[in-house]
Amino acid sequence: MMSRSVDLSVDLGKLRLKNPVMPSSGTFGYGIEFTDLLNLNDLGAIVVKGTTLHPRLGNFQRRFTEIAGSAEISTVGLQNVGVERFVKDKLPLLRKFETPIIVNIAGESVEEFVKITDALTQADGIGGIEVNLACPNVQGGGLQFSADRDATFQVVKAVRNATDLPIIAKLCPTITDVTVLAKVCEEAGADAICPIYAVMGMVIDIHTRKSKLGKNLFASVGGPWMKPITLKLTWQAAQAVRIPIIGGGGITCAEDAIEFFVAGATAIQIGIYNLVDPQIMIKTIGGIKEYLIENGMKSISDLRGAFVVS
Repeated sequence: MMSRSVDLSVDLGKLRLKNPVMPSSGTFGYGIEFTDLLNLNDLGAIVVKGTTLHPRLGNFQRRFTEIAGSAEISTVGLQNVGVERFVKDKLPLLRKFETPIIVNIAGESVEEFVKITDALTQADGIGGIEVNLACPNVQGGGLQFSADRDATFQVVKAVRNATDLPIIAKLCPTITDVTVLAKVCEEAGADAICPIYAVMGMVIDIHTRKSKLGKNLFASVGGPWMKPITLKLTWQAAQAVRIPIIGGGGITCAEDAIEFFVAGATAIQIGIYNLVDPQIMIKTIGGIKEYLIENGMKSISDLRGAFVVS
């Protein structure tokens, strides 16, 4: 009889997760909002929404709509309570769970990233920091930090110098090649890399001839269509560095997630599909386990990087 015991644990630097499945920041709130829908202790990690130095109201209302082609378009604008209130009001509620808490941080300058990092490092119960390098570098002209290798290095290095917590560098390669950015982050001291893909678009209501997002004209387009693109980014990044890669973008099921592991990912993030099926992460964890058992594998590491180039 085939054993049904498999090891799903993974390491992101010194942060150990019981399994490799976590939400993508911005699609799971602070995690607390989902407690009536799933047990947060079953997840590998809880990644909270982007946290800034000061509270942000975010963009105008009507921030989200579905569009044809398995897609959605959204523009939240990093609405959040700010790092001070997060530590005071949200973190105590999250500390009740055994699951590691990873905080996505967003800043407009290197100095802001450092100040947010300082506040989180002094708090009790933070498992890791995810550095959002898709933020606009206001002092550098407005392009996102990961548009430039030097700006990327400066942010990751500054955060590394400010904390002993594990650091995940979240990259959105637009101008600079993902392999270059991955190497830069590794050199700067990141413990893991999460490459993502984003493209801006717009939607028009043909009856009113206005934006379907109200006053918001442009927004980020996401959904399952992204998976082939983010899968490629994951594979490319995994070939370039030795630190763990966190794959994600367009994952809707265990089969999608398994593709990322085969491509070289150590862990995965599920984003917008949490809004479609709040149980998707739990189903994905179960599906990964079943796949390993059916294929005679004892550990998730047996699957990682198993891609065969014919």
